[in-house]
Amino acid sequence: MPRPPLPPFTYETAVQKVRMAEDAWNTRDPERVALAYTENSEWRNRSEFLTGRPAIQEFLTRKWSRELEYRLIKELWAFTENRIAVRFAYEWHDDSGNWFRSYGNENWEFDADGLMRRRIASINDLPIAESDRLYFWPQGRRPDDHPGLSELGL
Repeated sequence: MPRPPLPPFTYETAVQKVRMAEDAWNTRDPERVALAYTENSEWRNRSEFLTGRPAIQEFLTRKWSRELEYRLIKELWAFTENRIAVRFAYEWHDDSGNWFRSYGNENWEFDADGLMRRRIASINDLPIAESDRLYFWPQGRRPDDHPGLSELGL
């Protein structure tokens, strides 16, 4: 089933695709998020290599069981016909109450139906004090009036 916006991307549709991905990931719903990827989507996430929706869903389930109170902001970095590059940062804490801000970038490649067939992510975790947190919206979608990465100086 097509997942608009579809390639070839314009600046506006690339920004829309990035925000849709951010919104989906902020649900922390592995089943919902996995539907944005092709059945045989290929991922590299840090040092982990995955293929297919079931593996993606399993990965996301593990991720969000460890990364508690996860909140994510993505920002368009570059785009071309069927590819988008983003930078992102997310905040979370572990089960011991230690807070982190994870920074990274992703390269995405889409099929003609707007499903992501390849995702390559590089991510670094920075321990932060709880007092250094910047993301305070209620769990779920980032409010439209909440600053993005550039506005936050990230």
